[in-house]
Amino acid sequence: MNQEIVRAQHPTTDRSFTVLLSPTRRGARLARLLTIAHLGAWGLPSESASHIVGELAANASVHGRVPGRDFQLSLTVSGNTLRIEVTDTRGDSVPPGPGAVKAPEDDHAEHGRGLLIVEALADHWGVAPGPVPRKTVWAEIDLVR
Repeated sequence: MNQEIVRAQHPTTDRSFTVLLSPTRRGARLARLLTIAHLGAWGLPSESASHIVGELAANASVHGRVPGRDFQLSLTVSGNTLRIEVTDTRGDSVPPGPGAVKAPEDDHAEHGRGLLIVEALADHWGVAPGPVPRKTVWAEIDLVR
């Protein structure tokens, strides 16, 4: 079996990447692009992760935005799991947790589906409070399927 395929199926090296980004559309886009670049450099698939990061970063830019305060993106590979964390400084604005996310009533609404996408693509996800004034929305993807 090709070594590249074996490495992608069984990641053994723990890796991590963390960056602070401005809570803007540009910051959210950069979060997604950095995810694609880092996962590609690590030899890992990035499609689901880039969608999850895009949604969580967009939420941090819109709902978690505090002027003058950045949001943080963290990617961590441990064993066969990729953990994505987006931390913002609006701990008072907590999204609904797993299983509680509802689709917008208006089928043509332009907003309100981000966490549904996260729920569909992640194997696990949730919200962790603090430390004050922060909150972290996290998602995990099993890298071996």
